[in-house]
Amino acid sequence: MLIDTHIHLDDERYREDLDEMLERAKEGGVKRFIIPGADPKTLARAVEIAQQYEHVYFSVGVHPYDMDAFSHADFEAYITHPKCVAVGECGLDYYRLEGSEEEKEAEKARQKELFRRQIEIAKEYKKPLIVHIRDASRDSKEILIDSHAKEVGGVLHCYNADEELLALSNHNFYFGIGGVVTFKNAKKLVNVLPKIPAERLVVETDGPYLTPEPFRGKRNEPLYTTYVVEKMSEILETSVEKLHEVTTNNALRLFHIS
Repeated sequence: MLIDTHIHLDDERYREDLDEMLERAKEGGVKRFIIPGADPKTLARAVEIAQQYEHVYFSVGVHPYDMDAFSHADFEAYITHPKCVAVGECGLDYYRLEGSEEEKEAEKARQKELFRRQIEIAKEYKKPLIVHIRDASRDSKEILIDSHAKEVGGVLHCYNADEELLALSNHNFYFGIGGVVTFKNAKKLVNVLPKIPAERLVVETDGPYLTPEPFRGKRNEPLYTTYVVEKMSEILETSVEKLHEVTTNNALRLFHIS
């Protein structure tokens, strides 16, 4: 069995064939699915899907690109839902910073504040974090350690292969591996993957984005985690079956899913 720990099933690109897609995944061994709460505008749709399908779960959170949509009311309405398993995706993303240096620093400060607020919510409700990090490894690491996020732990979604973040494995954090590991230009991730403790690995699609080889250019879907695991098996020189077992047990433990 595999668990897709990060799949945006609330995206409009899945609306027409959601049943068929989930059935394909289950037939291929992908049995459980977690919808990250990235965009508050689609949160109600995520909850609807989780209530409709037994093995679909969701999280509630605000991506750094959607800071202005942060609402305590959303968290209060959904975080105690029995299918809510995490807070996020939240974090830092400096990739699109624009303007003067002063404006960029102000934007970073806003992102950091929102990140800290969501960490505190996660600690209050004892939910793990789904963490988004892009071009912000050092600041993200410092915030996670200084805020004692270890109390709840979490996953570094779409792990960016920055070795500086490997230290977070000692702070109750897992590393989400997705389709990027199959890309020809993923040498950095290929090299760092063996350095991640096996008990800290989980798999994800980030669908509909980051579709693995040999399907690049098409919509990503949960079944394709099987190709991610095949590539991980090749890199780590271990069996596919072992990775199914290890990553599934890790995800069940992290998200407190029975």
